[in-house]
Amino acid sequence: MFRRIGAALGAAILGLTLMTPSAEAATVDLAGTVDIGGCSGALVRMPGSRDGDRAFVLTNGHCYEGTWPVPDEVLVDKPSHRTFALLDGAGTAVATLRTAKAAYVTMTGTDVSLYQLNETYAQLERQYHVRPRTVSAQRPAPGTDIRVVSGSWKKIFACGLDRFAYRVLETGYVTKDVLRYTSACETGPGTSGSPVVDAASGEIVGINNTSNREGGQCTENNPCEMDRDGVITVHKGIGYATQTYWLTTCAGHGNRLDLGKRGCLLPKPGQRLTAR
Repeated sequence: MFRRIGAALGAAILGLTLMTPSAEAATVDLAGTVDIGGCSGALVRMPGSRDGDRAFVLTNGHCYEGTWPVPDEVLVDKPSHRTFALLDGAGTAVATLRTAKAAYVTMTGTDVSLYQLNETYAQLERQYHVRPRTVSAQRPAPGTDIRVVSGSWKKIFACGLDRFAYRVLETGYVTKDVLRYTSACETGPGTSGSPVVDAASGEIVGINNTSNREGGQCTENNPCEMDRDGVITVHKGIGYATQTYWLTTCAGHGNRLDLGKRGCLLPKPGQRLTAR
């Protein structure tokens, strides 16, 4: 989960349209993914985003450039001027962009950094011919065919959504209702923050977060699972992703997050959430 294990949130933004996604089979390439400070990420839009909205880039909370948020901490609208490489479908950098602010960052319950740019979706498409991927408003189902798209590695991993883990623990951090991959997705350092894309719809259903690399139990780079009864299990070589549909429950007008919106699932500042 940590920067060195990296993350190419690198998002699977490939052929995303600025309008409603097509019913045709999705094209999953590297378009719209980013290489951001040793992690991956992706250019994303919410289901209700408009072409004239300032664009979002999504990656992990542990890819935030500042001090990592501690458990129960949520950062909102923090100034940010970090740069990243925006990739086309072949993985070639077409632009170096700068963030305007970190709109939302937390490592509590989930592992998310959502950055906002100065450029709009329409400007990015016009200048660089790159479109965002849409964050799905639906919780994915076990068995879904997925792609983990790393902008840092410039590689696409193909596997399935094996199941949901009730809790995943790594050092002092806890993520909830976590996507667990089948073993075919051998992610590693640098893939943190990569978008997890539903291969059929082309929409983002998760953010690549961590993997158990050595068989350790609940330690750095060796996350463990905890079930509802508190039973701990370890799955060496298996990777995990945090949910992203939570973001859509808090989407407000003008491509802004409204944490006070009814039904918003994201952790809020000042809210204690570490208890299971």
